[in-house]
Amino acid sequence: MMLIKQLRKLPCALVAAIAALAPPPAAACTRAVYLGDGDLVITARTMDWMADTGTNLWALPRGLHRDGCEGPGSLEWTSRYGSLVATAYDRSTVDGMNENGLVANLLYLAESRYPQPSLGDPRKPMDVYIWTQYVLDNFATVAEAVAAIAQEPYYIVPAAAPNGAPGTMHLAMSDSTGDSAIVEYVDGQQVIHYGRQFQVMTNSPVYDQQLALNAYWQQIGGTTMMPGTSRAVDRFVRASFYINAIPRTGDPVEAVACAFSVIRNVSVPLGISTPAQPVISSTLWRTVADHRARRYFFESTRSPNVFWVDLADLDFSPGHSAGRLDLTHGAVYAGNAAGSFQPAEPFPFGSWPQP
Repeated sequence: MMLIKQLRKLPCALVAAIAALAPPPAAACTRAVYLGDGDLVITARTMDWMADTGTNLWALPRGLHRDGCEGPGSLEWTSRYGSLVATAYDRSTVDGMNENGLVANLLYLAESRYPQPSLGDPRKPMDVYIWTQYVLDNFATVAEAVAAIAQEPYYIVPAAAPNGAPGTMHLAMSDSTGDSAIVEYVDGQQVIHYGRQFQVMTNSPVYDQQLALNAYWQQIGGTTMMPGTSRAVDRFVRASFYINAIPRTGDPVEAVACAFSVIRNVSVPLGISTPAQPVISSTLWRTVADHRARRYFFESTRSPNVFWVDLADLDFSPGHSAGRLDLTHGAVYAGNAAGSFQPAEPFPFGSWPQP
C-alpha cells in the first residue's frame, strides 16, 4: 500500500491521545533534508545506538551480485550503481549515497510489523540489514525507487539486534531533486510516504503519528516554544522546525554548515543511554550528504575532525575492487579522504553480533 500524505492540523485532544498511546521511543536516530536554493539538496542524519557500531566506510562498485540473505529463494540482483556506504559492524549498510546522488538512511522503528508470507507468495524474502543496500544498488532517484518498491517484489525479514530484540527498521530516501520517501511496515502492510514535504524522520511512533504531533507543535510555533528532550517525537519537532527556519542558500559550503548545525542540535550527548534497551541512545556519528556535489561528510563524536569523500574520486566501475576506509582504532581523517580507501573483499551482510 502506498500512501502520499500532506501535513495536516489535528485537534489538540486527538494529538494528546496519540501521544499518550505511543510506546516509548526505541533507539534514537534523526534524518533531515535541507532544501536550498536552485538544485541544492543536503541530507543529514545521526546514528545513535547503545554501543559502538564498529562503523567503517565502504566504496562498493557496480556489478556486484547480491541476494536477500535469507537462503534459497531470496531476492537476487546485480548492483546497477556504485555506492559509498556506512556500515554497522561491517554486516549491514545503515547509511549511504550512490553515484547518482540517491541517499538512503536506515533508522530503528520498534513498531514495525513486517508481512507474514503465505504459501505461494510471489514476493521474495530479504533481510532487513541489506534493505538499504538494495535501494542504493538499484535506483537512481526516489521516484524510481518508490515505483519499484510499491510493487512489493520482496518482503522484509527482521533479524536480531545486539540487545536480542528484533531488528525492526524503517527506511528514508532522498535525491538531488529534493524528493523524499519514508518506507515503513505497519500491521504487516507496506506504507510509503512520498513527497518533498517528508523531510524529517526519527523513530517511534509510526510516521502518521509523528506528523500529527508535529502539526500540533507547528500551531504553537518554534520561536515560541519547542520540546527539548532527546525523545524521538521531540527531535522530530525540532528538526522539522530548524531545517526550514535556517537560511535558504545556493552556496554549498553554507548549506552544509547549516545542515550540520541542525543535526547537531538533535543529537544525543555522548554517554546518555538506557542499557536495558536502545532507548534514547548516544549519538555516535553524523553524516551530511550533498546530493549535487556527490560529496559525503562524516563526523564521529570521538574525532576532532569532520572529513568528506568526493564520490567522483572513487572508481565504481564493474570489476574494480571494493574499498574500505577504517574508522575504528582511533583513525582520524581530514579533508577529502577518497584516497585513503584500501582494497578489500566486500563485507558479508547478516545479523549484527550479539553481546
